[in-house]
Amino acid sequence: MNARIARPAAAAAAAAIMLASLSACGGDDAAAPSGKAVVAGVEVVKDQKLHDLLPAKIKEASKVRVATDVPYPPFEMYVKEGESELTGLDYDLGQALGAKLGVTFAFAPQKFDGIVPAIQAGKFDVAMSAITDNKDRQKVVDFVDYSQSGSGILVGDGNPSGIENLDDLCGLKVAVQAATNQLDLLKSHQDTCVKAGKAKVDIQTFPKDSDAQLALRSGKVVAQVLTKPAAGWVAKTADAGKAFDLVEDPAAPGGYNASPNGIAVSKQLPELTDAVQKALQALIDEGTLTKIYNKYGVPSIAVKEATKNASVD
Repeated sequence: MNARIARPAAAAAAAAIMLASLSACGGDDAAAPSGKAVVAGVEVVKDQKLHDLLPAKIKEASKVRVATDVPYPPFEMYVKEGESELTGLDYDLGQALGAKLGVTFAFAPQKFDGIVPAIQAGKFDVAMSAITDNKDRQKVVDFVDYSQSGSGILVGDGNPSGIENLDDLCGLKVAVQAATNQLDLLKSHQDTCVKAGKAKVDIQTFPKDSDAQLALRSGKVVAQVLTKPAAGWVAKTADAGKAFDLVEDPAAPGGYNASPNGIAVSKQLPELTDAVQKALQALIDEGTLTKIYNKYGVPSIAVKEATKNASVD
């Protein structure tokens, strides 16, 4: 599934290995209205001009109330299982935006299907939860888009089969979780294989992504197709990065069938949307956004320009 149109089960695989490499970093990346924060090794400093763009209620509260659905690695995770301290790509980005704007981005868990209604009800100002920007959601919230993500290819360490793109999967055994957009992607690619005079992909379906990764580890398949952010995170963290590699196809930097992910902002706070968009652009220009994404193994899904309501579906 491309980001979170709905909650995909693909997150389960990465959740099993997500915490070990970040257990010491969550507390280092806390942002507050003090004027600066260290995020992904970068010191982010308050920009007074951007702070001045904020709505009066946000300035008075010195915080932005952020809804997020945890866990969904690598976007949102708990530093330690059973505890409430957060980490993840969205959390780090929120701390960087907060530091740039001179306010706290205060994250609170919220079930995914209740996030947009909670913003509409005024319980939250924004949501950061790998939310797919689409036209239906744009009717009730505005989006500041910060990534493009779709499906990716995970292979064994060193990429022993030399897989570079979807076409290279033709005729090979490939793992995928059942009932996902990734399975649909492989099925739709079968005609391309046949037209190229190649055998079809030998699709092996599994109940969970973790089962598919076990098959990849054991050599029963040569690749797995899953969401690109999850694939990048697994490649970075499993066995300290020595178990898998992420295939980077230059023709699909955000992944196959990529769609924009956005920070959802209440339509009652247009000044906040403007301030967040400008703060995100500042983080892009300074190189901070790429460093945050690199921390989680998916620098290629970062946007080069902060856009608003970019979905054209």
